[in-house]
Amino acid sequence: MKLVLTEEQEFLRDTAKDFAQERTPVTHFRALRDNKDKNLWDRDIWQEMVNLGWSGILIPEEFGGSNFGVAGISVILQECGKTLTPSPLFSTGVLGAYAISNFGTQEQKEKYLPKIVSGEITTALAVDESSHHDPLKTSFEAKKNNEEYLLNGKKTFVIDGASADILIVLARTSGNSGELAGLTLFIVDANADGLNIIKLDMADSRNYANIEFNDVKCSNQEILGTVETGGETVERILDIGRIAMSAEMLGNAESAFETTIEYLKQRKQFGVLIGTFQALQHRAAEMFCEIELTKSAVMAAVQGADENSNELQRLSSLAKTIAGETLHLVSNEAIQMHGGIGVTDEYDLGFFIKRSRVAEQIFGSSTYHTERYANLSGF
Repeated sequence: MKLVLTEEQEFLRDTAKDFAQERTPVTHFRALRDNKDKNLWDRDIWQEMVNLGWSGILIPEEFGGSNFGVAGISVILQECGKTLTPSPLFSTGVLGAYAISNFGTQEQKEKYLPKIVSGEITTALAVDESSHHDPLKTSFEAKKNNEEYLLNGKKTFVIDGASADILIVLARTSGNSGELAGLTLFIVDANADGLNIIKLDMADSRNYANIEFNDVKCSNQEILGTVETGGETVERILDIGRIAMSAEMLGNAESAFETTIEYLKQRKQFGVLIGTFQALQHRAAEMFCEIELTKSAVMAAVQGADENSNELQRLSSLAKTIAGETLHLVSNEAIQMHGGIGVTDEYDLGFFIKRSRVAEQIFGSSTYHTERYANLSGF
């Protein structure tokens, strides 16, 4: 496994870096938050991303995509993570695009993938039902009713759920909560009768929703994959999402670290630069080492995804665990080393620690993935 980028991936990274710095610096995110933007992402900026081809990175060429793989989308998310760029790229360009490309029928691919590539629709993955991530504990019901299914229940913490046009919903068609068998994925129009979408206010000022389903009708043609194999399918989708989110979290950590190092080089205390204090140098060195370790873990997971590795589940959990722990450490240390001003709203560091605390929980915390990694390894 080569832990280096190809020439095409380096080009994507450089393009994303220039875009994030020029079009979506942290001031862009701050403006959306202060203006209480309805979507908490800018449609014009999203269309620019679409025009760059980012929404089709994981989509085959026959449907208008580029099929550059998980490595391609991850380097983009890493650079966007450095400026806290808000967009539906993760929920649509990663989760929705991967799910439909790999598990959809030919009819579903023809119907949805070109619209994702063109930016005509955005998607959201609705999995969790409580404050703790655990897909197996799905009790959300899809009951067979003649030639259709009736969906009932509630999904929580749906990323970009307040603005998505299409929902990919995990439901239980048989069995009991806690069982892998009996789960099925459905594609649901966000404007369907019986849906109640409740927008959430989260610490990181991003787009999330709780969604209630009351006898929402779905036909057999709206099943993603096959009936009652949704448990294995959604875990594959989630693993790709966890890897992509780990890449974004790595970008968050890198940016917070760089900002802190620059501050250590400028701030004086007792007449000397605080960067000369050995205790702070040791703490900075620890952050640097953890970030380098995270780069290796994320790159290994990215390559494993693109090579269809049998170790994908372990690599995904390892990357999410390490990225979560590193971002937690770096965001904390960044605030501490900036002293009192670190917690004031005029400084951008507060955005990084808020994003850190939410991103750590997306599709499983470090605690969840440490246990998952241990179980997968036979401990």
